[in-house]
Amino acid sequence: MKQEIFRMERVTYIENGVVMLQDFHLQICQGEIMGMVPLNNHGLSSFLKLLRSNLSLHDGYVYYCGEKVNSWMGPCRPYNRISVIQAKSSLVERMTVTDNIFVLRQGFHQEIIRSRLLRQQMQPFMEDIGMDIPGSRYVEELTVFERVVVELLRAVILGNRLIVLSEIGALISYEELGKLHEIIRHYAGQGFTFLYICSHLEEIARICDRVARLSNGRIQKITGKDEMEAEIMRICPDEYWMMVRCHREKSRVEKHREPVLVWQEPAVQENSGCSFEVYQGECLVVQAAENGQFGHITDILTGRCPMGDTQIKMGERRIRCVPADCRVAVVSELAARTMIFPELSYMENLCMCLARRMPFLWAGRKIRRNIRKEYAGYLGEEVFDLPVEELSEKQKYQMIYTRVLLQKPRVVFCIHPFQGADVAHRMFVWSMLEMLLDQGIAVVIVSVSLSDSLALADRLLILEKGGTQTQIPRERFDTISAKVPWTHLYGSPEYTGSVEIPEKIC
Repeated sequence: MKQEIFRMERVTYIENGVVMLQDFHLQICQGEIMGMVPLNNHGLSSFLKLLRSNLSLHDGYVYYCGEKVNSWMGPCRPYNRISVIQAKSSLVERMTVTDNIFVLRQGFHQEIIRSRLLRQQMQPFMEDIGMDIPGSRYVEELTVFERVVVELLRAVILGNRLIVLSEIGALISYEELGKLHEIIRHYAGQGFTFLYICSHLEEIARICDRVARLSNGRIQKITGKDEMEAEIMRICPDEYWMMVRCHREKSRVEKHREPVLVWQEPAVQENSGCSFEVYQGECLVVQAAENGQFGHITDILTGRCPMGDTQIKMGERRIRCVPADCRVAVVSELAARTMIFPELSYMENLCMCLARRMPFLWAGRKIRRNIRKEYAGYLGEEVFDLPVEELSEKQKYQMIYTRVLLQKPRVVFCIHPFQGADVAHRMFVWSMLEMLLDQGIAVVIVSVSLSDSLALADRLLILEKGGTQTQIPRERFDTISAKVPWTHLYGSPEYTGSVEIPEKIC
C-alpha cells in the first residue's frame, strides 16, 4: 500500500475577501511524480503559499507526512518542510553552492565553516546524479539549469519529502529538461515525492504518473498516465487547436526581400556570438541553448549592458541603443510586471512610446482624446479611468501590445512572451503577436523554450553551444525534436485532429 505524503482535503482559502481555493482536494503518495496543469492561474499562487506556510483556512484540512499540519480551526505548525523551485531563485547569490546547501539550513550551528569538508560532503550527491557543479562556485555564476539542480539537491539533503517544480520547462533547454527529468526519476525511486506544475500537458506526460487539472481554484479532474494523451485534447479548447493549425498555414514572408534588421555579433570568449537577419512581417524565433547567451542578448535588448562589438543595423543606419530607438520595440518577460508604471495614468502608460513620434502629444488634449475614441471599443472605455494596478492581467497585456502598435516599430523583440502563461493567456498573446504581424511588423521571439512560440514562427534560429548556428525554415519544422509541442503538425499537410477551422478565425 502506498504511503501518503501530502493531502489537502476540502480546503477553502480566502485572501483579501476573494475565494482563491474552493473545495480543493489533492492527494500525493510517496515516490510519485504528480503533475498539475493550470487551465488558468486563479488560485495557483495561493496554493503554492499554502504548501509552505500554514495560513488560516476557511474550511478543510492539510496533512503532510501523515500528520495534520493545518485546518479550519487553526494551523498546527507555522510552516512545512516543502521545497518550491520556480523562476525566482531561492538561493543567495553572493554565497557559494556549498554555503547555500549546508550553511543556510536549520540546525547548522558550527561557528567555523570548513568549506573544504562541506565540498567533500557534497561530492557524492553530485556523482549520484551525474553532475559536476563545483561547490566553490558562487550562485550568480550558475546557469539556470545548474541553479535548479542545486535547489533540488538542497531539498534532498534537507530531507524535504515533497519537492515542487513550477514552470521549469520554460526556463531551460530541452536537452537540460531531459537531464532534469532523469534526476527527478532518480530521486523519486529513492522515495522523494514531486509535484510538477506546467501549462503543457505534453511535457507533463513525459515525466508524471498522474496529472491534476486546476481551474478557478479547484481540482477538476485527476488523470492517470494511460489517459493523458486523450486528456490533451480535452484540456485545450477547440479554439486553441484552431489557432495552432491556423498559424501553421499562414505565410507572410516573401522571398528575395531586403532585411529590415541585421544583427551581427563576433565570437568572443564570454559569448559565442550570433548573426541573423529579420524580414518585414515575419516571425523569427531565436532559441539560445545556453542561458549565458540568452542573458547576453536580452541585456542588449533591455539596455542593461553596452552594445560592445555587437552591431545592429536597420538599412545603413546602426542602432546605438535598442531601448532608445523608436524603430525597435522590446516586450520584456513577465511584461505585466516589468512594463507597467503604477505612478502613471492609463493614458500615460499607453502613449509613452507614441510621444517619441509626436513630441507635442502631452501639450494638447485633442490627440489623446482621438486615441481614446479610436481604441475604446477595443480596450474598453472603463480602463482609461482606472489605476493601472487595478487592471486585470489581460487588460495589462492589451495595453502593452497596443502601446507597441502605437509606436509603429519595424521590429518587435519579445522575451519569453509565454512564460508562466495558462491556456487562455497563451491564446491571447498569440492574438496580440498576430496583430503586430498583420501590420507588417517583424516579430523576433527570444526564448530558451520552443513551446508555443514555434507554432507562430516562420523561421527558427538555434544558437547552440560553441557558437554553432542552425537555421530551420517552417517547412522543415518536423525535423525538430519530437519533445517540442506541436511538431506533429508540421510534418504532415493534413491535421489529424477532429477540429475544423472556421474561415473567420483564419
